[in-house]
Amino acid sequence: MVTDKLMGFLDSEIVRLKSEGRFVKLRILQGPQEPVSVIDGKKVVNLTSNNYLDLANHPALKKAAKEAIDKYGVGTAAVRPIIGTMDIHQLLETRLAEFKGTEAALVFQSGFTVNVACCQSLMTDEKDLLVSDELNHASIIDGARLAKASRRIYPHKDMKALKAILESAEARGARRKMIVTDGVFSMDGDLAPLPEIVDLAEQYGAFVMVDDAHASGVMGRNGRGTPDHFGLTSRVHIQIGTLSKAVAAIGGYVAGSQSLRDYLASVGRPFTFSSSHPPSVTATCIAALDILISEPQRIEKLWSNARYFKEGLKKIGFDTGASETPITPVMVGDTAKAQKLSARLFEEGVFALSICYPIVARGKDRLRTIVSSGHSQKDLDFALDKFRKVGKEAGVI
Repeated sequence: MVTDKLMGFLDSEIVRLKSEGRFVKLRILQGPQEPVSVIDGKKVVNLTSNNYLDLANHPALKKAAKEAIDKYGVGTAAVRPIIGTMDIHQLLETRLAEFKGTEAALVFQSGFTVNVACCQSLMTDEKDLLVSDELNHASIIDGARLAKASRRIYPHKDMKALKAILESAEARGARRKMIVTDGVFSMDGDLAPLPEIVDLAEQYGAFVMVDDAHASGVMGRNGRGTPDHFGLTSRVHIQIGTLSKAVAAIGGYVAGSQSLRDYLASVGRPFTFSSSHPPSVTATCIAALDILISEPQRIEKLWSNARYFKEGLKKIGFDTGASETPITPVMVGDTAKAQKLSARLFEEGVFALSICYPIVARGKDRLRTIVSSGHSQKDLDFALDKFRKVGKEAGVI
C-alpha cells in the first residue's frame, strides 16, 4: 500500500465531512432495483429509487438487452464521432425525436453530460447571458460555470425577478440569451412555471432549455415531459431528457431542431470525448419507449400511488413541502434529526434517504421519497405506518 504525506489531507477532510454529517456511506443493493429491495442485507420498501415506472427489471427490457448483445456485441469501443455510432443508436434517436415531437434528438452518456454540453456549447462568448433558476440541478450549475457567458440566477420560480434580469442593460446588450430551468425540481418535486417562462423568453428574445430528467416518463402524454404537459412543445427550443430514471437504463438526450443536433454532435465535448452506449443499453431504451407508448396505465398507477402516499403523509402530520409530483419531500429542518429519521426507518424496513445541507439549504433538511408504479397499496401502508411510528419517536410529528 502506497502512503504519501502529500495526500494526507484526505483523512482530515473525511473527518470534517463526518463531523458535518456530509460523509456518504454507499448503500449496497443486492439484487435488482425493485419497489421492495434488498439493501445492505435488509429487505426494505424502497422509496429512494428513480425507477418511476418499475422498468428496471422488466422482462421485455432484459430480453432486448440480451438480443442486442448477440447481434452487436457488448460495446462499441469508440466515441460516436469516430466509429462508435451504430444503426441502433440512430434508431433510438429517431424514436426519441418522434416521442418528444421534435425534428431530432441526440443521445449522451448521461443526463449530467447533456446539460454540461448544452450550456458550454451554446453559451460561448462573454457577451452571452445564461439565466438560471437558483434550484436547478448541479449539472446545470456546473455547465454554466464552464460556459463563457455571463450568468444570472433568479430566486426559485420568481417570474418578477426573471423579468427584471431580461429587462436589464446587460440582457439588452447580450449576443445570445438562454433561460435554463428544471421541468420538475429534483429535491422539492414542484414544477417550473413553464408557460410564464416561455412568454417572457419570447417577449425578450431568449431561447429556453428545460431539463426534464424527473419529468421524462412522468409528466405529459405517455411521459413526454413538461413542455408536452403545458402544451408548449413547439415553443421550447431545447428539451433535455434522461434514460436513467423512468426509462431505467443509463444516459441522457437532447431533443430539438436538426441544427441543434448537428451542432452539438460536432462541438459538444462530453459527446465527442466519451465512448457511446453499449448496444444492450440502447436496446433497453428503445424497449422502454415501446412500453411508455403501449402501457399508459403504468403512469396512471404511478400518479395514483403518489397521491395516496402524499395524502397519507399529510394525514399523519408531515409537511410535504411544495411537491406536485411523485417526488415527495418529508420536511424535517434539521440535519441530525433527518439523518436519524432515515436510519430508524431503515431499521423498520423502509428506505427513505435524508437530504441535507449543502444539497439543500440550511434548515431545509428533509427525507426525499419517490414512489413507483410498482408499489402495492400494502407496501405504501407499511411505509406510512413506519413513518408514523418513527416520526413520533423523533418528535417530527
